Amino acid sequence: MHISLPPSLLSFLTCFHVVAAITSYPNLFVDPNFFLNKALWPKNTQLAEDAIIQGAKDLAVQGPWAVTNKTILPPNNDTHTYYSWPPYAWPDCSKVGNKTVLTPEQIWVTCPYVTRDGEFNPDQHLVNNTGAFMALADTIFYNAVSWSITGSDSYSKQVITLFSTWFLNPNTYMKPNLNYAQTLRGPGVQIGQHTGVLDLKCMAKIASGVLMLKLGKNSDWTVEIDTGMKNWLHEYIVWMTTNTLALQERASTNNHGTFYFNQLTALYLLANDWAGANATLQAYYSGIYQNQILASGEQPFEAERTHPYHYRAYNLAGMITMARLAGYIGWDTWSLPTKNNGTIQKATDYAMSFDPAASNESYALNEMFYVVGDVASKFGDPSGKYKAFLVV
Repeated sequence: MHISLPPSLLSFLTCFHVVAAITSYPNLFVDPNFFLNKALWPKNTQLAEDAIIQGAKDLAVQGPWAVTNKTILPPNNDTHTYYSWPPYAWPDCSKVGNKTVLTPEQIWVTCPYVTRDGEFNPDQHLVNNTGAFMALADTIFYNAVSWSITGSDSYSKQVITLFSTWFLNPNTYMKPNLNYAQTLRGPGVQIGQHTGVLDLKCMAKIASGVLMLKLGKNSDWTVEIDTGMKNWLHEYIVWMTTNTLALQERASTNNHGTFYFNQLTALYLLANDWAGANATLQAYYSGIYQNQILASGEQPFEAERTHPYHYRAYNLAGMITMARLAGYIGWDTWSLPTKNNGTIQKATDYAMSFDPAASNESYALNEMFYVVGDVASKFGDPSGKYKAFLVV
């Protein structure tokens, strides 16, 4: 079987001699066949391999993570229910008539919450199921890669422990829904918001890691675990395709919609439902994708945000993951044009033209490095513009 080199894996494998630590990307999908066939690897990757293995070890000692590990419960008082607060939501207590200083607990149920786009409310970390899931996804991914590098079952056993703790163990599993993700606090009934679906955007990383073990016929991935995973996935996919919150997120035209579609595609691939994955990809590319990039390369729904440099890179990361997911099942969508003749490469070239400092977003430059590295790896760099951008 011929396996083509997936986009950016050359840069993925060789970048670790530049950065000393594992980098956590918004989401990531790589063809597991590449890691399982080391004959495809670029030469001189020992430094990268060593960094990946050390990173996997460093991450693993911080886990395992469980959705049940929280002290503040969702409104249904179920510790197995995923719970988070919107990152940009702030309380406005100016009109609630309080005569004394309110405690945080009183604020959560008394004061209306308003959105300040781009302004993170630090108290969101008091309920950190979101951060736990991100750490889980990174650790599963890098330990699966380490298993493919070394063949050592110590890494695959880590993947099994982490996956089972979050998804399967009856004492710690997450119920397969996001009914209380990004719950908006305040008076009255508190429920999740459709934006909360974004919290599990890292599912593509988990899909990469688990598929690596499955395709590699790892003995630790048992029939029992596989059956439990498929049962969980079936319930969650039903929620993702029928629940009102999920369908609202599916209709989002910006990065929220992009990440919805790549999360759902990854779920179908994990469930070995290629028909579902194909239908999801078709829905994305014939739907919201068509309006996401203009002929100039501008992404209009990201440009209108408070932090446009970040959001251009963020949505590009999502679109690149979509292209990788599509490539895994035989689609080549990297150069697929929108109705305005925009493409991923055009959007990248356009986003590169901005100075992040001009919008006080210098922190987001690393996000653009990731995107530019992917695009250069896919399309080449005959003029040297991508190299010039990456060399700082």
